[in-house]
Amino acid sequence: MDTSELKITTASGEKHHFSAKKVAHSLRKSGADQSVIAGILQKIESELYEGITTKEIYNRAYKLLRKKDSLFASRYKLKNAIFELGPTGYPFEKFVAAVLQNSGYKVEVGKVVQGSCVTHEIDVIARKDNIKLFIECKFHSEHGNNCNVKVPLYIHSRFQDIQKFFQKKHDPEEFFNEGWVVTNTRFTKDALDYGKCVDLHLLSWDTPKGSSLKERIDESGLYPITVSELLSQREKQFLLSRDVVLCRDLIHDRFFLDHLGVSETRKKKILKEMQQLCKMQ
Repeated sequence: MDTSELKITTASGEKHHFSAKKVAHSLRKSGADQSVIAGILQKIESELYEGITTKEIYNRAYKLLRKKDSLFASRYKLKNAIFELGPTGYPFEKFVAAVLQNSGYKVEVGKVVQGSCVTHEIDVIARKDNIKLFIECKFHSEHGNNCNVKVPLYIHSRFQDIQKFFQKKHDPEEFFNEGWVVTNTRFTKDALDYGKCVDLHLLSWDTPKGSSLKERIDESGLYPITVSELLSQREKQFLLSRDVVLCRDLIHDRFFLDHLGVSETRKKKILKEMQQLCKMQ
């Protein structure tokens, strides 16, 4: 059977031809070698059927990879781990700030700034050299919830209101050089077209090519604690509520594991997992 002729169903309900290359690429990014990838692909392709969802394919690949290497499985589940940062979206803002900070920016999260008409709470302000970025984060807790054109329209209006205020004050040092919208899902074509038209930088899971959110995370090795195979869901939520968002945060703030009542043996295993994930770049 030629599996490339099969149609799969995406999270948004669209139909696309199955691509073994895409599955292989995502497995390769996890660190799996060619023999492991070939074995997983062979198993997945033998179980494909018309209309199978991308979620089902992902779950099958994840389980097969987990049997081979739990660390590779952790890295493979990165996209789902980002969804687990919810439901409030605040951990996602902290995560985006950490990614920018790793690129040399000084960051502030949740700062209130005066606009010409009203005040605005900005998710992330990032500064580097003479560059100052206004960044709004749009977090979705479910696959398929993409950002339509209303999102950049709304963010751009806020950006303009703030710029107008500083223009009135004749305070160019407070001007923002760029406005950004960051999402953990995708932007619709209209949203991307609008962003390009008004010079609003749109950063999503897979755009822009070469510096997408996924590529920035892969390059930096800044994995959220939600990728962990050893922490329970309750433990992850406890840590996120204490602003422990990254694997490296938990290495530094390991005393939170004592608060959770984690045994010494299990604590060593968790910290070893965190350290290995931090080294995986």
